[in-house]
Amino acid sequence: MPAPARSAAILPEASRSALHAALAQVNALVLGKPREIELAFACLLAGGHLLIEDLPGLGKTTLARALAASVGLDFQRLQFTADLLPSDILGVSVYEADQHSFRFHPGPVFTQLLLADEINRAPPRTQSALLEAMAEQQVTIDGVCHGLPHPFFVIATQNPVDLTGTFPLPDSQLDRFLLRLSMGYPEAEFERAMLAGADRRELIQRSLPQLSAEDVLALRDAANGVHASDALVDYVQRLLAASRDFAGIRVGLSPRAGLALLRVGRAQALLAGRAHVLPDDIQALFVEVTAHRLVPDSDRGSREALSRTLLASVAVEA
Repeated sequence: MPAPARSAAILPEASRSALHAALAQVNALVLGKPREIELAFACLLAGGHLLIEDLPGLGKTTLARALAASVGLDFQRLQFTADLLPSDILGVSVYEADQHSFRFHPGPVFTQLLLADEINRAPPRTQSALLEAMAEQQVTIDGVCHGLPHPFFVIATQNPVDLTGTFPLPDSQLDRFLLRLSMGYPEAEFERAMLAGADRRELIQRSLPQLSAEDVLALRDAANGVHASDALVDYVQRLLAASRDFAGIRVGLSPRAGLALLRVGRAQALLAGRAHVLPDDIQALFVEVTAHRLVPDSDRGSREALSRTLLASVAVEA
């Protein structure tokens, strides 16, 4: 694929150093998961939201807390439970007799980084309370729109749906997440280091932010400026088209999925120090961006396996 014709925007040295320091700090706090950490940063820089799905105790919340501590964003954690109400997330208008009016009391969603812990333990009505916030960066209460802070980033964790007390996320909610990833069990050497080392929570509490909210917004602007060639866009479009007439897939990828691939591809290129997106960036991110958006035509097989097979079926053209 030919190199981009235009000149590349260069990330200032101070911003590059701060970004690398933040990445290094999270890697020191969450051991043995460099790829998952890079994906989380790519999601943040792409302006999307992140879903982490895995068994309890594998570091989902630790990754979210370590990221929050390192990027210097206002942080709120909300534990999702079966009795959680939408107003517990969004806030509520309360009548104040002395003022003869209603006053809005914002909920925990009014933050820059929201950890929605075990999101699938709440019923669908409560899960959907986040839809407008994630899509529009605002919430509407009693007909009044309330804007959310910039940047606004949701990290949601969920347990596998076959565990007791879980409610599967609907496809419309899944589609709001730019990336879905799994942590997996740590390798033996890193598990040993965790067992023998200090408590991760204490280390996170002692960590200093390496980035600020202004840095994150500037890095997002830089990611938006990363070049995606016409040939690369053609490749993404062929992937989308192939998914809509692919064996085993009932509902293929939407244009929003293609936009998501390009957004995360640009962020991935920025993290790699490049000013243009390569097919390798798209391929490295494809499963995490698309698997949760595909709807299989049966319960047999996994969405991830379908996504990998789809990716392998579409060639990169020079």
